[in-house]
Amino acid sequence: MPEQNVTVGQLLLTEYQSLKDEQKARIGFRDNLLYVTLAVVAAVIAAAAQAERTSMLLALPPVCVVLGWTYLVNDDKISAIGTYVRDELGPRLAALARPDGSFEAFAWETGHRGDPRRRSRKAIQLLVDLTAFCVVPLAALTVFWADTDGGVALVAVSVLEALAVTGLASQVVRYARPAPTGL
Repeated sequence: MPEQNVTVGQLLLTEYQSLKDEQKARIGFRDNLLYVTLAVVAAVIAAAAQAERTSMLLALPPVCVVLGWTYLVNDDKISAIGTYVRDELGPRLAALARPDGSFEAFAWETGHRGDPRRRSRKAIQLLVDLTAFCVVPLAALTVFWADTDGGVALVAVSVLEALAVTGLASQVVRYARPAPTGL
């Protein structure tokens, strides 16, 4: 049986394919979390309205915080994979292809970031994320507080939920990455 050697380039391309597969799976999962959040919000609001119990709205903040945090973590990993491919993997593979530096591997990984509408899309996505995962549960809490049908214990729970949602909102804003100028 002939000996087969694996080249560094082959290993880097295999690593790239594996990372892109993970990134693609995470993108699908992350995007579906918005749909799940919308479905849960609609279901809880419908149930609370039908039962005429605003205390049922207290189910929204913990669900939105868990789904929002999961969304945020996946979004961060998606970006981390892109950064790794752009800053580490691509240059290493390009150096193997052309040691003189005249080749850029995976140009799409940097090229699409130069879209002039990228900054506005990122801002709109930030608003969508804040609305879905933070504004909606805070609105539910506001409705609950306005009705206050739950007593002291539920009001205390609602305050803790408000703190959790506010904490998530700060993380959503913190993790939002503005488009770099020039790229």
